[in-house]
Amino acid sequence: MSAPAREVRDVARAALAWASGRRADFALGEDALAADGQVDRSWKPLGELAQVCATVTRHTPPGDPLHARAADLLAFAWRQTGEGELFLRLQRLEPFATYPLEVYAALAAAGFRHPAYEAATATVARTRGWRLTEQEPTRRLGVLHAEERGGIHRDEPREPALRRTWLGGLPEPWTFERSAGYALTHVVFHLTDWGRAAGGVPGDLTDYLAHWLPPWIDTCLDARMWDLACELLAVAASVPGLPGDTVPDDAWARVAAAQDASGALPEEGDAGDPAAYFAHHYHSTLMAAFAAALTAGQGVPV
Repeated sequence: MSAPAREVRDVARAALAWASGRRADFALGEDALAADGQVDRSWKPLGELAQVCATVTRHTPPGDPLHARAADLLAFAWRQTGEGELFLRLQRLEPFATYPLEVYAALAAAGFRHPAYEAATATVARTRGWRLTEQEPTRRLGVLHAEERGGIHRDEPREPALRRTWLGGLPEPWTFERSAGYALTHVVFHLTDWGRAAGGVPGDLTDYLAHWLPPWIDTCLDARMWDLACELLAVAASVPGLPGDTVPDDAWARVAAAQDASGALPEEGDAGDPAAYFAHHYHSTLMAAFAAALTAGQGVPV
């Protein structure tokens, strides 16, 4: 196994081991259905866990320990939702909220389904109120993707929403900054079904990324913006046709060096405030596993 391949696999293994060891922090609390509940501290982490693990299982063979770890975490996430029952209860409490469908879509991608929830959501999705909810273009693209994954099929094309996003408009490359970076990565994730489907990125966007993704990745690594750097590495691994030198040779070594002994990766810089350890590590650690799995699935031998 080559050194880069070992680094990729080691990053994924350590990151998933950390997530497994911290699964209690991903668990839904008693406020999961509360009107004033903190969605970003409950449903969002669980949804991110499911999203990443669904992709890891897709890009690793069943006999691989990484596959087994990710499948175990997926089963945990599904149990946290009462095997889908909590989605149905959320839908009744907040019929026009999109986040339950977005979390459900991540689990549905791995084969976990709740027919009653899908039927209830499809009913609401037929209303003008649902279709006309104002959303940022990148979020709109994500909701359209979640609808498809959640069993809601409509004729609304993705192209108009895509072309209203930052990436879809092919902006001046020097306008790249943090929020634009996260917007562009999520556009690619929605178009590629979170790295599970090739060919979803139009040719003009692929050409644009071929030119500008390398310096953006290098810039984020230099700035120690580990979370965004890993999202960009995931983009590099999920868009077919990008040059072989899109990713800096030392990118994975730098990510691995930023992980602590437990496998956690800080969002930026070093560990930061111990009191907010989970909040400042869970997303970047999952993104490290996500990018590593996609990179391995792209052809790096593991």
